[in-house]
Amino acid sequence: MKQQDFEFFGPYVPGLITIVLPLVVLGLSYACNAQGCVQLSPWSPLPGFPPGQPIYTGEAMLAVTGWFGLVLLLHLLLPGQPACGVQLPNKQRLNYKLNAMSVFAITYGTAAALSFGLGVLDLSWVTRNFIPLTTAAIIFSSALAVAVYAASFLPNRLLSPHGNSGVFVYDFWMGRELNPRAFRTLDIKEFCELYPGMIGWGLLNLAFAYQQYKQLGTVTNAMLLVNGFELWYILDALLNEAAILTTMDITTDGFGFMLAFGDLAWVPFTFCTQARYLADYPRQLSLPALLGILAVQALGYCIFRGANSQKNAFRRDPNHPSVRQLKSMPTERGTRLLISGWWGAARHINYLGDRVMGLAWCLPCGLSGLAAVVPYFYCIYFASLLLHRERRDEAACRAKYGADWDRYCALVPWRIIPYVY
Repeated sequence: MKQQDFEFFGPYVPGLITIVLPLVVLGLSYACNAQGCVQLSPWSPLPGFPPGQPIYTGEAMLAVTGWFGLVLLLHLLLPGQPACGVQLPNKQRLNYKLNAMSVFAITYGTAAALSFGLGVLDLSWVTRNFIPLTTAAIIFSSALAVAVYAASFLPNRLLSPHGNSGVFVYDFWMGRELNPRAFRTLDIKEFCELYPGMIGWGLLNLAFAYQQYKQLGTVTNAMLLVNGFELWYILDALLNEAAILTTMDITTDGFGFMLAFGDLAWVPFTFCTQARYLADYPRQLSLPALLGILAVQALGYCIFRGANSQKNAFRRDPNHPSVRQLKSMPTERGTRLLISGWWGAARHINYLGDRVMGLAWCLPCGLSGLAAVVPYFYCIYFASLLLHRERRDEAACRAKYGADWDRYCALVPWRIIPYVY
């Protein structure tokens, strides 16, 4: 075992996490579905999987594989914007083709037009087969993680410092190779991060809205809010695809089970939980509730996009009119850290925006959904995820900037929530 700092509570805990997380994804359907939803107050038992819906089918496996193949084919064939990644430890920069919005427009637009528009595509097949589709996504993402781990032992591979410890379970989880590629130009990590999982999440939400439409003849305003909010987030990520090239996922983490499973199974099949709940338990919100939730979403998005846009603009051109008035401090690395504007309020202020938006996505499920816990799973999970990410970011920045980071922390003492944390 090589000497290094291990994340996720040590070198062997990730082995347990790789088993637990797939069970959590399936467990959400086990604990809440059309047969019932486990309640904490008053307590109600777990309903179990719906009768007659198998856990696995070959048809679902074919659908998941076909979806990945379709999105991959569109990405490879459609024109895209060329982009250059950040400098890697080997002093090289990778080239990328960015066309996530084009792929989204074709797939999501076609599905919406053929289902809601023409009525010739029955998206409720997706909802009726949600559990076997979940299992298929878990199997597919796990197989991909195995494949990239095995390929990382081929010659001339740039390895991630976080996933090259010599401990199999840890390296398999973290990702041994930094940027696995195929067909010379396809960056598997960047592709999985935005294309099949994020777009698939939007399609799953659309399918649950279609199920509600077939059952009620209409789509409730609560379902419209959930679809609208989360679609807005997806579109924001796809429209700002170039920004992902500077994130920790792309620049620092290897591509292992953590990202393969997270991108292809966890994101689409857990983030759609609110839409799935509202398909089984429809809600129509009052006007005050509707306006209040819209206000929460607007606040969260303002913080999230404002902070990220300010950071990206400063990185591109510190003298740009939108950011040149901001204060910053120099570092020994030759770069500068913002100490005013959004980033003067807290060191990870963008996570606060994420957190507030996450709450807005769950609120349409109402108090009954809160008592059931599962519809608020995203809100609970994302709060813990952001705390963990913030700790990872702090450790990475401290290693990167050294004493400069201590000076920065003295100038910007708050981590996520100004004057609170």
